[in-house]
Amino acid sequence: MRAFLVNMDFLDQLNDVQREAVTYTEGPSLVVAGAGSGKTRVLTYRIAYLLRQGVPASRIMALTFTNKAAREMRERIERLVSANDARYLWMGTFHHVCTKLLRPEAEKLGFTRDFTIYDTPDMKSVIKGICKERGLDEKIYKPSTVQARISMAKNCGISPAQYAQSTQLLREDREMRMYEMATIYEQYQVRLRAANAMDFDDLLINALLLINTFPEVRKRIQEQFQYILVDEYQDTNYIQFLLVHRLAEPQNNICVVGDDAQSIYSFRGADIRNILNFQREYPTARLFKLERNYRSTQTIVNAANSLIHKNIHQIEKTVYSEKEEGQLLNLQPYMDDRTEALGVASKIHKLKYKGYDSIAVLYRTNAQSRVIEGELRKLNIPYRIYGGTSFYQRKEIKDALGYLRLAVNPRDNEALLRIVGFPGRGIGDTTMKKVSTNAIEHHRSYLDVMREPEATGLDVGAATIKKISQFAAYIDGLREQSETMDAFRFAEMALRTSGVMTALALDRTPEGIDRAQNVQELLNAIHEFVEQRTEEGIDFTPITDFLSEVSLQTDQDENLTDTTERVTLMTVHAAKGLEFPVVFIVGLEENLFPSQFAVKPQEVEEERRLLYVAITRAMEQCYLSFARQRFKNGSINFASPSRFLNDIDKQFIDVNRKPAATPKPSFGFFQFQPRETEISRPVTPVGKATSTVASSSWQSGDRVSHRAFGAGTVVRVYRDEVTENDKIEINFDTQGIKTLLLTHAKLERI
Repeated sequence: MRAFLVNMDFLDQLNDVQREAVTYTEGPSLVVAGAGSGKTRVLTYRIAYLLRQGVPASRIMALTFTNKAAREMRERIERLVSANDARYLWMGTFHHVCTKLLRPEAEKLGFTRDFTIYDTPDMKSVIKGICKERGLDEKIYKPSTVQARISMAKNCGISPAQYAQSTQLLREDREMRMYEMATIYEQYQVRLRAANAMDFDDLLINALLLINTFPEVRKRIQEQFQYILVDEYQDTNYIQFLLVHRLAEPQNNICVVGDDAQSIYSFRGADIRNILNFQREYPTARLFKLERNYRSTQTIVNAANSLIHKNIHQIEKTVYSEKEEGQLLNLQPYMDDRTEALGVASKIHKLKYKGYDSIAVLYRTNAQSRVIEGELRKLNIPYRIYGGTSFYQRKEIKDALGYLRLAVNPRDNEALLRIVGFPGRGIGDTTMKKVSTNAIEHHRSYLDVMREPEATGLDVGAATIKKISQFAAYIDGLREQSETMDAFRFAEMALRTSGVMTALALDRTPEGIDRAQNVQELLNAIHEFVEQRTEEGIDFTPITDFLSEVSLQTDQDENLTDTTERVTLMTVHAAKGLEFPVVFIVGLEENLFPSQFAVKPQEVEEERRLLYVAITRAMEQCYLSFARQRFKNGSINFASPSRFLNDIDKQFIDVNRKPAATPKPSFGFFQFQPRETEISRPVTPVGKATSTVASSSWQSGDRVSHRAFGAGTVVRVYRDEVTENDKIEINFDTQGIKTLLLTHAKLERI
């Protein structure tokens, strides 16, 4: 062994638990790494330790979830050993490593070694072709929705044949009116194989199939890789779990690193059970808990601990910090989402004046960024959207604005090209090429040619002429209405009658839901614009005024210099792995955070983990806020504070009970939503009495009627532990479970 291999001075840079995790190399081990505890350091030092022990790099496989993570780990390892020693490491994403395994053996599975890897656009193109050939409605069988269903099935190890036999999957398809999903899945796989292609999910499935089907290949691969390391193990799906399990046999020198408290990607197929059950799969596994947080103050860490400890399904650990105690988390209620955005922007302005440059605003959905962007612009505070584009630059927003632009300016050819295919009308690229050619030759706008196709001798069939004429007539109708309707009423009507809202609503993927929420937020912005003009004494606000305002805002965005440190805006999902001295977490309200789609106990627990991730991004200061009302779906809606605020120990929060706006008689102080009782300690029901409004008037099992939600059954009644305002939880026959303030509920006994 070379002399330098004996020198282990670099281990002195680790704390005791980190050092133990790094040097324990034989047998299975689980490293549970709390937020900010040095997870990446343990992985890189463990690999460097193996290399310094004389283990050949080619016998080490390290699996990551991003190429960026793999590059950074490799660079760190090379600083600890040498580039030459680390050259032959099998380090990369699951898909990268599986591709390397498959290329030399592809013929065994019926592919050539030069098989093509289809990315997401390729996949959607194949799906779109299949649906078109079968004459399926694109509004229902959207490529993104179909692709998400197929990917979900593959991540769960479900083949096309098994899909067709699954009662649950077929029932879900019927609910979405996607009766031919099983057939599309089957045809999709046939097309890929015919094209000598695999999609990303196939890379994992086929690698597992190769190992399971061919014993000689399995033996060679297992003998080659003596040590297996997996980063972000809490984010692995079922196929990845099976693959890692197989690769590690028979030595089982497997080390997985992750944090169950930061498992937030179930919508991508991640299965938290993989990390929770690791010791059950490997009974001899050593457990190492990295509990020292190097990032945040004691108060931030303690607040996050008090929150996440409310989850039932977790690996028990207590993260601690040896940094200064730090400031309490600041909790601020606001009267509405607009004043919340103004309040956050004002605080950021003061913080930047004090010298804080690195500030993040985190939110649950992308749609929330719109009002915050507006207030930051008013205060001339530079910002950037991380992991996304500026609100008005998002595709769905530009599509929606395209209808409004074309309605007021029929010569806007770019707007027409953007919207003519969304939602689908059977007007394809070939037709539009002919339209554009005729328009140029006859010096007309595209819409003019479509309005009078015979006048320019447009060479298309009678059916196509009918389609383009109907489209032109629809736009002409919008133009007439735009002159008589205010901006909000017109925009709402246009997006509804055009089919935009319907098309977005049919896409129930996380991305589709996000797009629909963004377009709804656009309507909110137009409504606010009209209301503001009304307050200024302007009786009528046409849509042209709003479009001009948007153009000015976009120009101002582009003029911000890149040399200025900007405020970072992002969703909590995008913030994972990052850190900031100051963090604002906005919109902590029921049906927003936690999401309205979090119904089952395990879904609520994931939402709680998401808030844990958000809080632990903060290094020095953390600001929490919620609005008492939000404009949504064309009207102002009362919003209840998130139940998670009750889960944070009050000793770590500085609560400003007075809403940051001029109080209105109907609201007053805020109330916390009760803790989620399905996965936390039970709430004690309030006793029986005689008042018609008080909680004691109602009992579990009572049948009630609500003017908005209809008939329902009382689930439980309880008193809020902070404000002592009585609340009632009701399972409505058509609306599901809702929690209401009894003073506002106006219930009638059935």
